[in-house]
Amino acid sequence: MAETVVVSGATSGVGRAVARAFARDGCRVALLARGQEGLDGAARDVEQAGGRALALPTDIADYAQVEAAAMAAEEAFGEIDVWVNSAMTTVFAFFADVEPDEFRRATEVTYLGSVWGFKAALDRMVPRDRGSIVQVGSALGYQGIPLQSAYCGAKHGVQGVFESLRCELAHRRSNVSLSIVQLPGLNTPQFDHCRAKLPNEPMPVPPIYQPEVAAEAVRFAARHRRRQIYVGASTVYTVWGSRLAPALAERYLARTGVEAQQRDKPLGENGRPGNLFEPVPGDPGAHGDFDDQAHGSSLVLQLSTHRRALGLLAAATGGAAFLLGRR
Repeated sequence: MAETVVVSGATSGVGRAVARAFARDGCRVALLARGQEGLDGAARDVEQAGGRALALPTDIADYAQVEAAAMAAEEAFGEIDVWVNSAMTTVFAFFADVEPDEFRRATEVTYLGSVWGFKAALDRMVPRDRGSIVQVGSALGYQGIPLQSAYCGAKHGVQGVFESLRCELAHRRSNVSLSIVQLPGLNTPQFDHCRAKLPNEPMPVPPIYQPEVAAEAVRFAARHRRRQIYVGASTVYTVWGSRLAPALAERYLARTGVEAQQRDKPLGENGRPGNLFEPVPGDPGAHGDFDDQAHGSSLVLQLSTHRRALGLLAAATGGAAFLLGRR
């Protein structure tokens, strides 16, 4: 039976790739985002991939709109099986250059947008004792970097809520699954349409991965009830580096982080307004401008999704080595 899947931030980047991934399984996909042109494009993608689409114009920072979208999705498609929190926005700038209303808005979308998604999904899934929620996380939820204080703060907050909800679900002995996918730098349109106040245009920190790699991880997490999945070796280095040697990580980022997030292309004197308060015109799609640099697969993800087979292989190899040693 086809699943009903809700995806926030569905018009671009990871959300757009996630919608397509579930559509290929024949799912019914409710698409939540603000821009109508992007929603129309995402709906076409879903239909062409073999799924059914429902475009729901939604400001994810507004709980009433998120709740209304959840109701509309269930009225059209039936009970929600999978909910994916993917919506985000940010301001690429030094903290001193970010205005209070800009910081608030980035926090409301990236942090509260995820919280409202959790609430709308859990209010439906917990009474039914089934369902899967996947949070699109980030290595920056563990380690803050320069030029992204609003985004890093929001992702740190999301990580805390995620962990709290995991504890509460375990206390209830609930069968609802809650997963998080920790991402590296991705080739998404956020670097083209998020607000920026820098000398040069922003870019993801290399190594860069395609959004379809992240979508593969999200889809796997939803189906296999995995607590956490890392995408990209750089995510592993960032998360564990921040835990094991935080001072060293900060010194390294202070030296390299500002330059690593800017292209050799001037942004202009007045920066870029971006999509912080209003969606930008057009259909952004899933990919940004870095196709020539982006990896289409992740060894770390493959190891994570096949860890049982790898464990059996390691055990068999160890057993064979032991027997050979005995001989």
